[in-house]
Amino acid sequence: MAQIPNLDNAPLNLTSLREQSQKELLNILKNIRGKKCVVLDPKLSGSLALIVQTSLLKEHGVELRYLSKEPVQTECAKVLYLVRCQLNLMKLISSHIQNDISKGLQREYFVYFVPRRTVVCEKIFEEEKVHHLLTIGDFPLYLIPLDEDVLSFELDLAYRECQVDGDTSSIWHVAKAIHKIEFSFGVIPNIRAKGKASARVADILNRMQEEEPVNSSDMPVPEINTLILLDREVDMVTPMCSQLTYEGLLDEFLRVSNGSVEIDSSVMGVQQDGKKMKVPLNSSDKLYKETRDLNFEVVVQVLRQKATSMKQDYTDMTSTTQTVSELKDFVKKLNSLPEMTRHINLAQHLSTFTSKPSFLGRLDIEHTIVEGQSYDICFEYIEEMIHKQEPIVTVLRLLVLLSVTNSGLPKKNFDYLRREILHSYGFEHMPTLYNLEKAGLLKKQESKSNWQTIKRALQLVVDDTDTANPNDISYVFSGYAPLSIRLVQYAVRSGWRAIEEIIKLLPGPHSEFKRGGYPRVSSLETIQGTAANLDRVPDGRRSLVLVVFIGGVTFAEISALRFLSAQEGMAYDLIVGTTKMVNGHTLLESFMDNVN
Repeated sequence: MAQIPNLDNAPLNLTSLREQSQKELLNILKNIRGKKCVVLDPKLSGSLALIVQTSLLKEHGVELRYLSKEPVQTECAKVLYLVRCQLNLMKLISSHIQNDISKGLQREYFVYFVPRRTVVCEKIFEEEKVHHLLTIGDFPLYLIPLDEDVLSFELDLAYRECQVDGDTSSIWHVAKAIHKIEFSFGVIPNIRAKGKASARVADILNRMQEEEPVNSSDMPVPEINTLILLDREVDMVTPMCSQLTYEGLLDEFLRVSNGSVEIDSSVMGVQQDGKKMKVPLNSSDKLYKETRDLNFEVVVQVLRQKATSMKQDYTDMTSTTQTVSELKDFVKKLNSLPEMTRHINLAQHLSTFTSKPSFLGRLDIEHTIVEGQSYDICFEYIEEMIHKQEPIVTVLRLLVLLSVTNSGLPKKNFDYLRREILHSYGFEHMPTLYNLEKAGLLKKQESKSNWQTIKRALQLVVDDTDTANPNDISYVFSGYAPLSIRLVQYAVRSGWRAIEEIIKLLPGPHSEFKRGGYPRVSSLETIQGTAANLDRVPDGRRSLVLVVFIGGVTFAEISALRFLSAQEGMAYDLIVGTTKMVNGHTLLESFMDNVN
């Protein structure tokens, strides 16, 4: 199955965005004539694999290498570095060039920054005295379609940079990516934003439209009707909970990266002496598209039913005479056998994790914390995990969940647990605890928690959730409705005014406005009315809403959005934009500094 997802069924022409990025990359390669060695920042390899296939690069005379400390081994006289703006990478490139000079190698060097260069990076080249040997350019890759309804801006550290490092460059990148979308699909007239970063993105977006207006004479009706911007900080409860959808659990245990998982070949029934294999996971796989958003309990049943049905078909086929048409239908079903085998193997592998008492016990504690009951039991459970030296990220995940839902921990508990963590896991984790405290994720309790009020008002805990035939988004966490998606639900149905007092209890400012003077933005007008101006598009099409998460989104939240969009009476399609796909582990790992 292809790594690059088929985008034909996307509610927006995402293929054009992908082709535009591909064209920009190939133009860079064409401008460097002859054979060239492309040295790729390893973190970009997965992103590029979703834009262009390796075979196409080879057609353009490319020899591919990955950036490392080792000097580049190539016969090519032209070397192109394709990198993100990170200072350590600039030093690596400089050392490569200095090594070549010491060996008397004469090469032409090109450095293209993704998505754009920064002065501080160029300064490093000047300090290392290699700047005059470089041709420097930009590869403006601001967004990548991960699937037919998901766009990633590939900003791995956006949440940590904004919350801890005071680096807000990712906010500009998000605005630039959305503005790029507007050049293809028209100015988005309605914006709803919640959180500091979201408010700034909205502001920058409007400045960009004033300075570099999108000419919408060809698009009297913009294709995207509404933009909803949400900071991850607004809802840190959801990513700290264990996702219970099929796709969510794959990410929790196997780490989905750029639309695929890498696992031991033995899991897929292939014996290759511990070799890893990549398994693509996107909507081009029909069975995956059908099952990825289901609660995992249901997925196992669905796979069992399909396997039983196929077995019955085979029995019927061999015991009776069939018409050509019936044979053709049966062969079609057989074509889905590789997909079936793949997901049965994956589901079986996931079951080895989900059936463990440690996982089930953790789920119980998560639900207890979210319900806001039995604080002492939760505290003791986490204390016991520390003493057993459970993985530190697992401990921190529960601790952050407890802190966020209680507006911090009582000083006595906070000091005690902090001390126990450092004694149990080592003092090298002190910067991690400091970073989490600075981000407000792990703190001393200084005020009364609003969680109970928020939880009740937005009906975040739903008793007797039917995971098999869900009627509410809470099925993705078996009883907890993601706060972030409840906010989206209100935004598209009746606007945030209906829950204004609750929204004020959540971090950061909120705003709802129209961008007046379409196609040119000249002022911001407060949205009057409710969902009527969201759901109806003048030409009768389903309205399209772009929901952007600044700081990352989980697969379970995307499943909840797809569930909302599929409900009867919903007049809108949803597309998700995110700085990065995240889960509780990957989010917390971004706060860990140089810990082995």
